[in-house]
Amino acid sequence: MSTDRRIVLFDLFGVIALHQRPGALAEMAARCTAPADDFADAYWACRPPYDAAQWSAREYWTAVLRWLSLPVDGDTIEELRLADIDSWSRVDNRMVAYIQSLRDVAEVALLSNIPADHADAFLAAQPWLRNLDHVAFSGKIHAAKPDPAAFCHCVVAMRAAPADFLFVDDREENVRAAQATGMNGHVFTRLDELAATIDSWLPTSSPAS
Repeated sequence: MSTDRRIVLFDLFGVIALHQRPGALAEMAARCTAPADDFADAYWACRPPYDAAQWSAREYWTAVLRWLSLPVDGDTIEELRLADIDSWSRVDNRMVAYIQSLRDVAEVALLSNIPADHADAFLAAQPWLRNLDHVAFSGKIHAAKPDPAAFCHCVVAMRAAPADFLFVDDREENVRAAQATGMNGHVFTRLDELAATIDSWLPTSSPAS
């Protein structure tokens, strides 16, 4: 059931923000003298509980270092944590401009898998995010896509119906998960395709009387 609202719910990385800076993982691996491939394996394998706020940054990086059989110390953890945040800090300015313009015709919200400390840094660097109708970071809401709880959080927080949402993500598995909750979905590839999809999804304005 829809309340006839139009809410475009965006993913962050791969849609509005760029994916991790190329070479960043290799640079982090070099900082702790670990093989790049092994470091990448540990980085991603340990990530889900960090994204979902089940682990703190210290717990996450401790797990990564132990996976690699490396010493665990606070200085190394902080150095890796800050390098990691920096590696995810880039945005696509065309998408930022588009999203800001979209607020004239629809409600705009964000749902991103991002640890809490990353979220704080991203909000500080990108204050326009605070102007959106709702912002949900997995590290703050304790649920990460494709967990249905992440989508349900947005529905409840915005006091809307699932059918009021068009969820936009570059990962098909996340779009399918959103659709399973009753949302509309679009797999993002290019801005022009997205704009056409949103234009067709938005209601046609009635002529002025």
